[in-house]
Parts: sequence; C-alpha cells; structure tokens
Amino acid sequence: MNTEVLRREIIDFFENIEKYYGSKTEIMQGLCSELDNLDPHLTAWNLLEFPLARSAYRNSGDKFMLEGKGTYFEISAERIIGFKKTGRNKFEFIEQYGDTVYRITKISFQYKY
Repeated sequence: MNTEVLRREIIDFFENIEKYYGSKTEIMQGLCSELDNLDPHLTAWNLLEFPLARSAYRNSGDKFMLEGKGTYFEISAERIIGFKKTGRNKFEFIEQYGDTVYRITKISFQYKY
C-alpha cells in the first residue's frame, strides 16, 4: 500500500474515532513471526473489552492510544505497516517490531448507529 494513502487512512480513523466514545470496544491483539500464517498454535492472542472513553496521539513515543475504565492500549504509529477496515465498525492494524515479529491489532466497536 502507498505510504501516503496508508498515513491518510490512519489519520482519518483517529480523526473520526470520537463517534465510538461510550461504545463497547473489543481489541484482539496477536503476536506472530509469520504474517502470512496466523496459525493459532504459532500466534499468541490477547483480548480486551471496555467502553471507549477517549483516544489521543502521544507525541512522546509516537503512539496512538485508546483508553477506557481500567484499560490503556497503544499502537506505535512509526511501526504500522498495514491498516484496513475489515467490516462495519471493524479495523485492523499491523505493526512490525522486528524482521519476523509482528503485532496484529483487531479493533471492533459495538456502535449504536
């Protein structure tokens, strides 16, 4: 994907995220070493669920953050290599942390409209 198109889509997502404030938010993140092979036996998955209270961009560290009661989650802006809308109110980020270390973050909002 073109870097400028990717950048614009990510910025658009975060500029419009306020509409999801108060919505139940589900974040599923997976750590894997093969991006093309998300075999459950080779990928470590975590799940968070919370009502989204706020989001922001943290200049120190170049991070996007999502926050809810008792929950704080960050995505490294400089490490994002992929972003897409995967369904209605569903999104996926891919960050690369090393030659063979990737974090996949799937975000789903239970939006009332």
